[in-house]
Formats: sequence, structure tokens, C-alpha cells
Amino acid sequence: MSTDPGHGPDPAFEPPEDDLTVIRVDQYFPHPPAKVWRALTEPDLLVQWQMQGVEAFRLEVGHRYTMTSVPRPNTDFSGTVEAEVLDFAPERMLSVRWRDVSPANSADWTVTWSLEQEGRGTRLFLVHEGFDPDDPAQLMARKIMGGGWRTRVMRSLGHALERMDHPRTSQE
Repeated sequence: MSTDPGHGPDPAFEPPEDDLTVIRVDQYFPHPPAKVWRALTEPDLLVQWQMQGVEAFRLEVGHRYTMTSVPRPNTDFSGTVEAEVLDFAPERMLSVRWRDVSPANSADWTVTWSLEQEGRGTRLFLVHEGFDPDDPAQLMARKIMGGGWRTRVMRSLGHALERMDHPRTSQE
């Protein structure tokens, strides 16, 4: 269990470092699966914690959309990701393919979110797979993204979930 549910990584969870092809994250949120699912699949909530362009997301297998972020030359990341919804099971699993648009980057990853009810909350598992362990740029991307998923992204998702309980008013 996280010492600070929904606001940071679970310090007891140590991802296996021997598999350089994957990032695994295990995070508890004190919110029911239906609420976490909404934050993972509703564009107006996704924009609060994911990359720009995610507002074009649709929960439909085969749907494609483009997201943008800051380019990272040390990982060959162009800053633009083509995404495609691969599979989903409502309130249980969402799988999305991410590919860098640059031919210089061989990134072709699958990001899968799995939700399990745990008490009154949700245990959220992220599996980001497809890293090439023979490509130094992809190993660097794995290192950077692993840290980002565990800290910034999970924290931002936690804040988005909290805002769902306490939406801002127009005077704030």
C-alpha cells in the first residue's frame, strides 16, 4: 500500500529491472474503479494529466489520434506520438499503441492500464512495453519514462481524480 494513496508511487513496489523491454507501475488510488476509468477514458479529464492532443481520444478500438510533448533528442523522441486504441474492457482494462512519428525513432510501444478494485479504492497497474534493449536511445527513454510514469503522471492523475470530487468554480 502507498503511504500517500493516489499522490505518489507505492514505495513497496519495485519494478523488475531485469526486463528492459517493459515499465511496470502499480499505484493505489482511493477512488472506485468507475471513477478511475472515467479519468482514463474521458477526453475532458485526460487533458488534465496526459500529453497535449489527448482531447481527440475516443474509446473505440482502432481509433487513432496524435499527442505531442517536448522533443527529447537524447532518446530520439520527436515530440509527436501516433496513438491507437487497441483494446478495452470497461472499468477493467485499456490498451493503446504509441508510435513516434519520426522514422529515426523505432518506438512502437503498447501502454496497458488495468484496474482492480481494492477495498473502496482502485489498484491501477500500468504496463508500458515494447522497448528495444539493444537500442541505447530506447533504454534512455525507458529510464526517463519509468520515472515520469511513477512520479509526475501518477501524481497528475491523482490530482485529476481529486478535482472530480471538488470541481473548480468559475470564480476560482
